[in-house]
Amino acid sequence: MKKCVSAFLALVMVFALVACGGGSTPAAETPAQPSTTSGSSAAPAAPAAADNGEGKVFNIYAWNEEFKGFFEKYYTVPEGVTVNWIIVPSKDGAYQNALDEALINQADAAADDKVDMFLAEADYILKYTNSEATQDVAPLGVTDFSNAYPYTVQAASDANGVVKGVSFQCCPAALIYRRSIAKDVLGTDDPVEVQALLNSWDKYEAVAAQAKAKGYYMTASEAADYRVFTNNATASWVDADNKLQFSPEVEMWMKQAESFAQNGYTVLSDIWADDCTNQMFKDGKTMCFFGPAWYFNFSMGNAQDAEKGCFGDWAICEGPAPYFWGGTWLLAATGSDNSSMLADVMNTFINNEDVCTKLVKDEAQFSNNQKVNNAAASDDAYASEFLGGQNPNTIFVELAKNIKFENQTIYDQLCNEKLQENYREYLKGSVDKDTALQNFYKAIHEAYPSIILPQ
Repeated sequence: MKKCVSAFLALVMVFALVACGGGSTPAAETPAQPSTTSGSSAAPAAPAAADNGEGKVFNIYAWNEEFKGFFEKYYTVPEGVTVNWIIVPSKDGAYQNALDEALINQADAAADDKVDMFLAEADYILKYTNSEATQDVAPLGVTDFSNAYPYTVQAASDANGVVKGVSFQCCPAALIYRRSIAKDVLGTDDPVEVQALLNSWDKYEAVAAQAKAKGYYMTASEAADYRVFTNNATASWVDADNKLQFSPEVEMWMKQAESFAQNGYTVLSDIWADDCTNQMFKDGKTMCFFGPAWYFNFSMGNAQDAEKGCFGDWAICEGPAPYFWGGTWLLAATGSDNSSMLADVMNTFINNEDVCTKLVKDEAQFSNNQKVNNAAASDDAYASEFLGGQNPNTIFVELAKNIKFENQTIYDQLCNEKLQENYREYLKGSVDKDTALQNFYKAIHEAYPSIILPQ
C-alpha cells in the first residue's frame, strides 16, 4: 500500500478530500480567526534578525492555542519577524480543509502568505508527511534526534524515512483512576497495588463487575479505552490490497464494549460529551479514565473545578497494556521562506533542555526529550497535586519505552471516529449490529470510494 500512498495523497491535496476533524485535542478550540504575534520576551537564544533574505512573516497553522501558548512563552522570535497564527478548529474537518487549501495554493501565494509550519496529529500525520506538501528537515538543520523518542521521529517521516518535522511532546498514556473509588472497590488506592489488580484485560473486566456491584461505572464511555486497543493494533485498517479490515485488537474492543454496555459497566457516551466529562466531578461514579499527560492536565477540567471537582483524588498506573494517544507534530511546509527559523523552532522544542524542562515542570507536559524526562522521573519536585502527590513522569518514562507507531494509515482518523460513532448507536439499541456496521462502511465509502469494503 505504501507504493500508492504518494499518488493518493496528491489527489487528496488537489481535491481536499480529508477525513472529519478529530476531537482528540487537549485544549479548548478557538474561533476560526488568525491571531498575530510579533517578538517574545521568553527563552533561548534566537537566530539572527531577519535581514538574511528570509521572510519577515512566519505563518503557523494550528487547530487550537495549546502550542501557541508554549511558543509565546519559550521561544524568542527573531527581531523583525512577525508570527502569524492561523487557528482553525478541528470540528467537521475545518482545520484540515483550511490547511489543505493553503497548501494547494502554496506555490502561488505571496511570500508573506506562505505556510511555514503547521501542526498535525497522529491520526492523520501520514497524509502530510507522505506528500510533497512537507519538506525534509535535515537540510534545514534539524538533524539531532538523539534525545527524541524514536516513535515520534518515525511518525514524522515519510515512507522512505525522510523526516519532515518533530513533535514537542511524547504521549505515553495511562489508566487514570479515582483514588476514593478504587479504595472502596479494591481496598487500596496505591498505584502499585492497583496496577497489580488491573494489569490484564481479564482482571480489568473482573474489576468492572466489582465496581458495578458497588454502584460505580468502570468507565464514562465505552470508548474510554479504545486507544489502548487500536494503538496496539497488529493490522492496519486498510491492507495491502486496499481492503478495509478489522484488526484483532479492534474486534476485542468491540466485544468488550458490547459486554460493558449489556452489563451496565459504562456510560454510553462520546468521550468528549458532557455525559462523560460530568463523571469527572466529585459526585461522579466512574472509576477509570484513560489518557496521557495532556488528558488529565487539560481535558479533565471538571475534576479540577474549584467547587464541584475532586482535585487530588486521582492517580495513574499502566493498566492492562501500554499505549500512546495523540501528540502534536510541527511539520515543515514545502515552499517556506523561513528555513532558519523553522529549524530553530524545531530544535528548540526537542533539544533545548531548559525549554523542555519548563514544559515538564511548569506546563505538566511529558516532553520529547528523554534526558529531561528521566531527570524529572526521579525528582520529587515533579509530584502532581492533581494526582495526590504522585510523580507521573516515573510511570511515563517506563511506558514511553513501549510505544509503537505501527500499522498506521492515512485513513485512521475517519475509521476510528466513524466506528465509535456508529457502534455506539448499536450499543444504545438505536440500530442492530449489522445496520451499525453498514453505516460505518457507508461513511468510509463516501470519503474513500477506492477502499474495498467487506462483503
